[in-house]
Amino acid sequence: MALIVHTVESYQAFFFYLMQYIVTNLNAFFIIIAIGFSLYLYHTDVSEYNNLSEKNNSPIQLISQFKGYFTINPALALCLVITMFSFVGLPPLVGFFAKQMVLTTALDNNKIILVLVGIITSVVGAVYYLTVIKTIYFEESDYFNNLDYKESLFAKEVSIVSLSNLYSITISVLNLAILSFILIPNEILNLCNLLSVINFSV
Repeated sequence: MALIVHTVESYQAFFFYLMQYIVTNLNAFFIIIAIGFSLYLYHTDVSEYNNLSEKNNSPIQLISQFKGYFTINPALALCLVITMFSFVGLPPLVGFFAKQMVLTTALDNNKIILVLVGIITSVVGAVYYLTVIKTIYFEESDYFNNLDYKESLFAKEVSIVSLSNLYSITISVLNLAILSFILIPNEILNLCNLLSVINFSV
């Protein structure tokens, strides 16, 4: 949408949207990897989860595996929910400002049909993301509340499933970037504006 409008402002919106989307997606994948890592010590009687073809490489493959994860690790669950809300475009998260910039530049250039399509697709996406949030917080967990140390492959070395300090710091920094953009917007927007001017002049 931003590229179709083809103005300096729209390119600025494009670069900003691209930057925040990379950060938000990176954060989402880091969190999902961490959640899968943390579930290695938990067992479930749901055969669909236990017989996943790539379970050893990627424990999380289904949205239903997030059921009630908030009760297992509230901190990681909250981080994922913040990321999902940014995808939805909920203020004051960075995803809201990115969508606002793109839609505003399109509207200012009379691309009303494009704006309507963008809003409709955003609503469709929001339904999907809110379903994930509902699964995490409001559905009963399929995992046992207690760790079964006898059956767990990693019971003797619990540290294996502990997140490293670097990994935890990375997730924390990415979440702070999503949450705190409203406090330091000028530097990022100025960078996007510089990129858009260079690109537009070329």
